[in-house]
Amino acid sequence: MDTIQKKVKITLSVKINDQGQLEDNTSTHIGNYYRKGNMDVLTYEENIQDTATINNFITIQADKVSIKRTGIVSMTQKFRANQITENIYKHPHGSLHMETFTDTITHRQLDEHGGGHVNISYKVKLNGQEERAHELVLHYKEEDSQ
Repeated sequence: MDTIQKKVKITLSVKINDQGQLEDNTSTHIGNYYRKGNMDVLTYEENIQDTATINNFITIQADKVSIKRTGIVSMTQKFRANQITENIYKHPHGSLHMETFTDTITHRQLDEHGGGHVNISYKVKLNGQEERAHELVLHYKEEDSQ
């Protein structure tokens, strides 16, 4: 089975609704896209305040998505439609227990036009507190090879 590898521009947008308080975070990164069989993989580095790096490893399959972050923070967040998943988010100031209920996952693979995306609608409870609604939108587009 052949593996496809391409350099991509990744735009990640996360919208959070915390009891009516809206928060919107968008970041753009250059990373790598791999396709092997029925799985898409995205990897990229995230630089925090020019002092720390977070390595991101995202696996995408038809019915599940996994986001693994290592470096100054550590977590593996799994998304499966209509299921609850749990993980521990570790950061320099301590750890948080995360309970995630995934409402929906939609995915379009990288295509001949150079673009792909993932949309995930989910709710998160941190350390048992009130849940917050999240909408994650991840776009990835092949970088020009010029």
